[in-house]
Amino acid sequence: MNTLHINAILEKIKSANVAVYGDYCLDSYWIMDTRNSEVSIETGLQAQAVERHYYTPGGAGNVVANLAALGPASIKVIGVVGNDIFGRELAIQLQALGADTSSLFVQKEDFQTYSYLKRYVEGVEKPRIDFGVYNQRSLETDELILSSIQSALESCDALIFNQQVVGSITNDSFIEKANALFDQYSHKIILVDSRHFNERFSNVYRKLNDVEAAHLNGIEVEPRTVLPRADVINYGKALHTSSQKPVFVTCGARGITSFDTTGFNEVPGLQLTSRLDTVGAGDTVISAITLCLSVGVSPAEAAEFANFAAGVTVQKLFTTGTANAQEILAISQDPHYAYQVDLAENPRQAVFLPETEIELCDESILDRLGHIKYAVFDHDGTISTLRHGWEEIMEPVMMKAILGSHYDSVDQATYNKVLRQVKEFIHKTTGIQTIYQMEGLVNMVREAGYVPEEQILDKFEYKQIYNDALMELVDKRVAKLQAGELDWQDYTLKGAVSFLQELKARGVTMYLASGTDVDDVRNEATVLGYADLFDGGIYGALREYTKFSKKMIIERIIRENNLNGNELVVLGDGPDEIREGRRSGGISVGIASNEVQRFGYNLDKRPRLVKAGAQLIIPDFSQYQKLVSLLFKEEEITETV
Repeated sequence: MNTLHINAILEKIKSANVAVYGDYCLDSYWIMDTRNSEVSIETGLQAQAVERHYYTPGGAGNVVANLAALGPASIKVIGVVGNDIFGRELAIQLQALGADTSSLFVQKEDFQTYSYLKRYVEGVEKPRIDFGVYNQRSLETDELILSSIQSALESCDALIFNQQVVGSITNDSFIEKANALFDQYSHKIILVDSRHFNERFSNVYRKLNDVEAAHLNGIEVEPRTVLPRADVINYGKALHTSSQKPVFVTCGARGITSFDTTGFNEVPGLQLTSRLDTVGAGDTVISAITLCLSVGVSPAEAAEFANFAAGVTVQKLFTTGTANAQEILAISQDPHYAYQVDLAENPRQAVFLPETEIELCDESILDRLGHIKYAVFDHDGTISTLRHGWEEIMEPVMMKAILGSHYDSVDQATYNKVLRQVKEFIHKTTGIQTIYQMEGLVNMVREAGYVPEEQILDKFEYKQIYNDALMELVDKRVAKLQAGELDWQDYTLKGAVSFLQELKARGVTMYLASGTDVDDVRNEATVLGYADLFDGGIYGALREYTKFSKKMIIERIIRENNLNGNELVVLGDGPDEIREGRRSGGISVGIASNEVQRFGYNLDKRPRLVKAGAQLIIPDFSQYQKLVSLLFKEEEITETV
């Protein structure tokens, strides 16, 4: 889905009229001050201090907020609140979003506005305090809501039916009468997302997660179970066959699969490098899907649009965020999809070509081989191991930057939490320019809050600290080479240079593209003796870092040489180059290299290479002759193992 297409959808959405029935909640965020307050004179207890607090619409209110962010013609609110301060605040906020709250009814007895008080201490959420848990909705309130739902079905383009709170529907008669309306208006778009009553609604479109889809098919699975792709497809197909209405199954980081009369369509999840907060992502998805459907967008395209919108909101921390048009356009311009998550997470599913260590991740690639004229190589971990151990150097640099003066004194639990975040970030960003990793580090330092703002360095200063530490290691290894204590074979992946020479002999134009600074890449390739093989050029990070990326190099090669995608092969051990090779239509070969041994698999690299889109994966180039034979299609592959 390109920018023009998304812009067209965003323009259509402006004419949409949508109603939202659901459990309207107010999310309360209290950011606690660890300095506490005074000791109460009356009780003698230590009072806690609140640094700041804020309130946002939650539940169906967050659905309204997500709709409003995309600017439809009208939003009608249908629901109930209590006669309390939370209800009044919620109504004010919904009105500020431009929503019609004339059908947000106040029940004065036996009902408190649903509110969820979330306390954060040093960035960690403490046990929630819930209001309205034991509400009893009256029959009179039900009748007012049902009347408003009928009115909405007559006048609006679509209705969202959003039920999230345990026990929020307290009268069976409400469900019976709602179903009667859904039957009467079965030609209308009614999208149901019900956490506790899913199986009881009919004549509706459905948005549900994979576990809920299993339950509706009579399969009991535990919450947060990761279901195999094949099962999700079977469950979704069965639900669509039963209802003959579109079904949308969300699978968390694995994306969204839609089912309609045309079959099913899988939208891969997005790989995001920042910290994530998935609370409210389902509200974003149902809002975006409904808006799209209401203006005639197909279910498959609605799911793709919603996937981008959710990718925006999960990156917004400490709030149930929304996604506006500009944010959706931005994330859609350079999406990083997560391919074949099931295969990535389960190496037992791996398929290997006969008598080889070559894993075939995408069988369709076999039909595209045999035409290679150009090759792009990553350097570190793909050919060279001179920089092996850079992660172990970057990790303490980041930890000391984030914790600052607290590095030696912070408690072990906090230290371990930050360490997990650092490791995850390094894992996600392997292969990209160091400066972008340092850009992420600046954000992590600021978010953690341990370092005063005036003491936070910029990305260039953090990069210099890291580079100084890394080059101390690299320089020692180069000195051993120059002294003759070790030779180039001790710092190159098994068979890598022979593979380069084989490609050169076949007339393949080769490029070296690394996230390392360009002068260092050229120097290290020269020291190791293969710089002259890269007749296409050697490229690396520049001071003006926006003028270089692996994506730029790949796009330029294709453009300048007028290539078909299958004339280019991209090889690397990081997701960045693999992703760009796949995106360009080229052939992506992942190198799951063990940089300590310089041969054999590093299974930690395999999942990220698969998810980045690798079509083939090898541990090293020890079987380079078999790899060459495969890439140039010199032998017919008759079976896999």
